[in-house]
Amino acid sequence: MIKLATVSPCYNEEEVLEQSADHLTALFEELIRQEKISDDSVIVFVNDGSRDRTWEIITRLHSRNPRIRGINLANNVGHQNAIMAGMMTAKDWADAVITLDADLQDDYRTCIPQMVDDFLSGNDIVYGVKVSRKADPLLKRMSAQAFYRLQEKMGVNSIFNHADFRLMSRRALEMLAGYKERNLYLRGLIPLLGLKSATVDDHISEREAGRSKYTLHKMLGLALDGITSFSVKPIYYVIYLGFFFLLISLGIGLYVIHAFISHTEVAGWASLILSIWLVGAMLMISIGTVGLYIAKIYEEVKHRPLYNISQILD
Repeated sequence: MIKLATVSPCYNEEEVLEQSADHLTALFEELIRQEKISDDSVIVFVNDGSRDRTWEIITRLHSRNPRIRGINLANNVGHQNAIMAGMMTAKDWADAVITLDADLQDDYRTCIPQMVDDFLSGNDIVYGVKVSRKADPLLKRMSAQAFYRLQEKMGVNSIFNHADFRLMSRRALEMLAGYKERNLYLRGLIPLLGLKSATVDDHISEREAGRSKYTLHKMLGLALDGITSFSVKPIYYVIYLGFFFLLISLGIGLYVIHAFISHTEVAGWASLILSIWLVGAMLMISIGTVGLYIAKIYEEVKHRPLYNISQILD
């Protein structure tokens, strides 16, 4: 038997939190009866600066059920940092840690027992891979697929259709603790550990209550963090774009020469206007891309903490 901990980041999850705690507690009791996990396994909720009653509910759940533990972050630090805070705290409480969202849309009843089995078979990391997203709205399904394919094209080494539902051993978490980067993108960072891993099929279901806090804007921001933190391909694309614009400029030059020979030119118009647009666009894209990488360096060198914990219920 292993000592297991689940970690769920919570941001304004008052509508679904009690159901999630009940479902996870029931699953833990079943796994304990099957002698897959030990009786001192824990369920950890991380309050990521919620503005509703999330921390109040976590505190109440902890007072009723000692298996439930809470981590209250001093302010909202975002989904990835909240997961990191939970994992780095829970690694001292368990042999393995499973991260999953508090809405329990992941197929936790099937996947968590499989993850435990794979861990006992020698895998340090077990990824939950989404094989069905029918419960998600069409726009979210399309944007998610585009998100993973964009990462793949940009050279980010990640597991396709895997979000943040995964099991990690204490050894894997100790290795992950050595990565000090500010722009945290766990989906690209964890495969870099190089430890033995496996995958389980994850079927997404409807939320029992509330609504998703992971908006399209946040997904785009996460994709941008992943690409700029793990790939330099955008810089190469800018170089290729520069050569493409050079070819277009040569074509414009040929057109201007032809117009001059055939006496059909409008003095100065083609060479001036088209050159301004082409060169201007090229400069804006180039400066913007380079500026993005400089901004990442700026954030990294400050070495600010990823999170601050104001209270722990253990």
